[in-house]
Parts: sequence; structure tokens; C-alpha cells
Amino acid sequence: MLQAGAVWAVAVVPGSGPEGLVAAMVQSDGANLHALGRHSVRGWSAGELAVLRSAPPEAAAEVVETAAAELLSGFPEAEIIGFRGPMRAGAELGSGAVLADVLGLSVVSDFRSSDRALGGQGGPLSPFFHHALVRFMGATAPIAFLTLGNRAALSWVDPCTRGPEAPGACMGFDAGPAAPLGKGSGQPDRAAIARMLAQPFFLRMPPKVLTDATLAALAGALARRGRSSLATRIEATAEAVARGFEHFPAPPARLLVAGARRANPMLLARLRALLPCAVATVDDAGLPGDALSAAACAHLALRVARGLPTTGPATTGVAAFVGGGQIDRP
Repeated sequence: MLQAGAVWAVAVVPGSGPEGLVAAMVQSDGANLHALGRHSVRGWSAGELAVLRSAPPEAAAEVVETAAAELLSGFPEAEIIGFRGPMRAGAELGSGAVLADVLGLSVVSDFRSSDRALGGQGGPLSPFFHHALVRFMGATAPIAFLTLGNRAALSWVDPCTRGPEAPGACMGFDAGPAAPLGKGSGQPDRAAIARMLAQPFFLRMPPKVLTDATLAALAGALARRGRSSLATRIEATAEAVARGFEHFPAPPARLLVAGARRANPMLLARLRALLPCAVATVDDAGLPGDALSAAACAHLALRVARGLPTTGPATTGVAAFVGGGQIDRP
């Protein structure tokens, strides 16, 4: 039984690159974030990678569950677990029920299905966490987050609202593709960027997510003879984010850049040139950039356990607030 008040929660989520899984703790009561705790990373061995890529799903899931249990065992103070497994062929690998039995704690997983069942897009999931995070940071004006994976996802949150369910508290949506890390040389292809920005995706109002098919269409619009330069992709990302800012209810005081592709000096420079606010990485703001995704999952796990919503109309387009997540108990 989860005790009342603030408790420690831990979550494990997929890492980036060679990082297999990332775990992070937060202290939260579900509504408010009280502390950001320790985090840890477990990489994949060559043998594990081979199983994850090509073995039957059951074998791949067992590798994920074993690694997750090993990583989570290093957080004995946690009272509840959030879990998000790596994706393969559109399905998440690993079972929350297995982890609950092995570790003897309740595990919250599958944060998207309930939202989708009620007509939402299933994501993004980060805005409700970002709202708690900026209140924890003591912000007094709206803050935006840009999360860079293979997509550029934007969140806007107003810390002056009491919670993410309040009117005008937060919004989230995919802004466009995210450029890979690297130093782009030469001039961006302006015609290609104009083709990309003319795609129907950029005419849609948020909330919206980039499907794999739409992401491929945007990449195709950027390409010339099947390829696009890194300089073009960096500029396209920056201009797509600037377009996304047009949907915010009010200009944010600053933009905090997170995600695996956040350390891109050229992209940060272009964002600073194009956007009407200060731009910094989450690391520059004193936050654990490599662990924020896991911290978000831990906070959302507590929200599910407390019966609080994790998505809403302004984040996923769902008709009403939804407390998504499957709870498996030992």
C-alpha cells in the first residue's frame, strides 16, 4: 500500500545510443515534485543487442525485464516503479507485471493506451511532468521545453496555475523533425526548407504528433537527390520550432532544450537567433538532462497511482483528462 504524501518513485526508460536503460528517482506526491533523486544507466552488451534486434519478441522482452530488474534493484528506497520498455516493430518490450513480481513493488506501465482508447493521440506525455518541474524550480513565468529525439517536441507550461489540469496550464505537441548531432557545413537549402514547411502537418493546429509516415514525408521534402545536408536539417528544425512558438498562449520566459540531441551548438545558436526568449539546455539550468525522461516516468507513475490525470485535451487531444497507465501489483 502506497503511503500518503510525498514518496520516492523510480522509473526505468530506454536510453539513447549505446545506453540500454536509464533509471531515475523523484520524490513526489503526484501533484507536486519535491526532489529529483539519483539516476543510473545500464548499457546493452553485444549479445543483448543481438537478441533485442532479431530474436523472437518473448526472448527480447526477457532481456529487457532482466536488465530493468537489475538496474531497479539499486534503488531500494523507492516505493513505486514506472516502466517504459524499448520499442520494436511498434510494440513495447517488457512486462510491468513481471517486474512487479520480481521486485515486490507496484509497477505502472503502458501510459498511452487509455488515452488512445478515448480518442487521444497517446502523447506527448511530458507536459504534466514539466508543469510540476517548473513549479519545483520556482519559476514565476511560462517556460517552454524542447525535447529532441528523432522528433522535436514542444511543451509550454504556466507555473502560476495550480496544476496541469487548470485552464491554460500546459500544452504539448510535436513541432517537426529533429536534426541529428553534428556540425553542419555550408549553407542550408532554403528551397528544401520551404517545401518541408509547406507540408500539411504545419497547417494543423496542436495538439498533434508526428507519425512515422509524416516524419518520412517531411524528410523527403527536405531531400535533394535522396539526401539533405546537416546544415539544412539543423535550419529546418529551428524554423519548425519557431513555427511551433506561434501556437503558444503567451511567449515563454525561456526555452529549455532536452533530449538525446540537445547538445548541438549550431542548432542552439539558430534557436537563439529565431526565438523571442532565452534558450538554454536543461543541463545549463541545473537539471539532469540524461535522466529527465526517466524522472518524468517516475512522476507520472505516482500520478497514476494517486488517481490523477496524465494527459488532457491540450496535450493529446483527448476529450477529457485521462489517468493513463496500467498498474501491476506483486
